[in-house]
Amino acid sequence: MSFTRRTFLQTGAALPLLGSLPTLAKAELSLGSATLTTVSDGNLVLPANFIFETMPQDELAPLIQEFSLSGERITPECNLALYQDGTNTVLFDVGSGPDFMPSAGSVVNSLDAIGVAPEDVTHVLFTHAHPDHIWGLLDDFDEPVFYEAEYMMGRAEWDYWWNPETVNTIGDARAAFAVGAKRRMEMIENAVTLFDDGQEVLPGIAAVSTPGHTPGHMAFEVRNGSHAAMILGDAIGNHHVAFRKPDWRSGSDQDGDLAIKTRNMLLDRLSSEQMDLIGFHLPNGGIGRAEKSADGYTFVSEAS
Repeated sequence: MSFTRRTFLQTGAALPLLGSLPTLAKAELSLGSATLTTVSDGNLVLPANFIFETMPQDELAPLIQEFSLSGERITPECNLALYQDGTNTVLFDVGSGPDFMPSAGSVVNSLDAIGVAPEDVTHVLFTHAHPDHIWGLLDDFDEPVFYEAEYMMGRAEWDYWWNPETVNTIGDARAAFAVGAKRRMEMIENAVTLFDDGQEVLPGIAAVSTPGHTPGHMAFEVRNGSHAAMILGDAIGNHHVAFRKPDWRSGSDQDGDLAIKTRNMLLDRLSSEQMDLIGFHLPNGGIGRAEKSADGYTFVSEAS
């Protein structure tokens, strides 16, 4: 398969540390007669320990230096995948919306920059229900942004966040995640379709169970003819330690040990099949491939 018409749309300097308007990044992948495009929702601003605290610090230090990371904070991109096959316009996740972080929540502007209006989206498929993936469901008036879309979520993920006990068991640091997810899910309760692992949720789009980051996290294999790509969500959450050291526990994962198994499964498959991937928090628009290396794996960006 080939990459076509990659552009990066600049609408002003991005200052992620200050929470200013983000760069609108677009990367596009040709998938047979269909296209997969990533559109930016901005970026997150997180304390570095949110990911790194659970890792061996002596071994981590050289990687922080190699990848020019900050030991204080990280600012990962938020890249939403948009699939268009001439019939369906499918958005994977909906971003952060106006209530999570000032540096994120710009997906509607990014879609507008490529000529896609909210009402053009026919389906929204959720990888999981963390704030940067589902809080963008509602606008400032608590109305659904993608009001013409059919909403679809994995059954295990829906059941987890719908359970009234989740807010009491998820831990204080993530309690607001549970409250925010439930409130938004209540708005689509009567309009959501649930699916299970391995199910073809739409023509050419199959659900792939990838738990660990959340209990019911789903990736999606998108196939058009002989061409395929994997939409990862947060199952592989960054381009540095997740690839180089997939056996390290990440503080961003709700079940660190299960996430390790999922990460290794995905990286082995993606590298052996040389399948294109789209990662929500991977750099330069998030499209690329995984290559096996002597010390783990390497993310090879489509933009590199």
